[in-house]
Amino acid sequence: MTTPLITDSHCHLDFPDFDDERPEVIARALEAGVHRMVTICTRIANEPKVRAIAEANDPVFYTFGVHPMSAAEEPATTVDEMVALSQHPKFVGIGETGLDYHYTAESAEVQKVSLGIHIEAAQETGLPLIIHARAADDDMARILSEAYKRKPYACVMHCFSSSAELARAALDCGFYLSMSGIAAFPKSKDLREIFASAPLDRILVETDSPYLAPPPYRGKRNEPGYTVHTAKVGAETFGLSFEEFAAATEANFERLFAKAAAWSPAKESAE
Repeated sequence: MTTPLITDSHCHLDFPDFDDERPEVIARALEAGVHRMVTICTRIANEPKVRAIAEANDPVFYTFGVHPMSAAEEPATTVDEMVALSQHPKFVGIGETGLDYHYTAESAEVQKVSLGIHIEAAQETGLPLIIHARAADDDMARILSEAYKRKPYACVMHCFSSSAELARAALDCGFYLSMSGIAAFPKSKDLREIFASAPLDRILVETDSPYLAPPPYRGKRNEPGYTVHTAKVGAETFGLSFEEFAAATEANFERLFAKAAAWSPAKESAE
């Protein structure tokens, strides 16, 4: 019996946590059935390292953005900069960006400006926006919805653990919700109910590794191969077999991250 294939739609393979065994981490993911990974850039200076990891590993794709918690201390990126970077064949998304008022409420206005730049880049490139939202639900829903009404764009609410109201605002725009290890925690029943009430064709899975490892690895360093454990909880949440849920989230990922779905080593070497 073949292992169902799934994708870790959000991880941080460039982080120092993986420096000593990055090839082994990627190999373990592939062995577990996690056949694609999107490694996410969070700071401008990290882009070369993130890109190099994607270039060196066929299963890995990458994005570029400035994390909201870093927005005040980073030089502002520009729409033109992101549009230029997006020409890379393995560049598949804009972000992560968003709002975080839990840890960095004092930089709220800077975060909003940065978010607006990222939204415009997503609108310009047609690539999906990757959103981090924490303790900022009202502003998040308003900004995303108003921008969508001006000019539609694609988006995923990464590591979604916010309110049902923000989930509804995102889903009303056709956006996606991504399940992380948080959704697999025993005490996350309310969060699982939010996911269960969402359309199956708007669900992704991720690790956000090296953070938020799902059971049975909670408290330890997370890695892309552990996406499988969150996906199994996702299958239970939707009342599906693991095979059915894996197939659904794969289809969702390929619809949202169409550039990743279309990429192949053979195609790139031909170009």
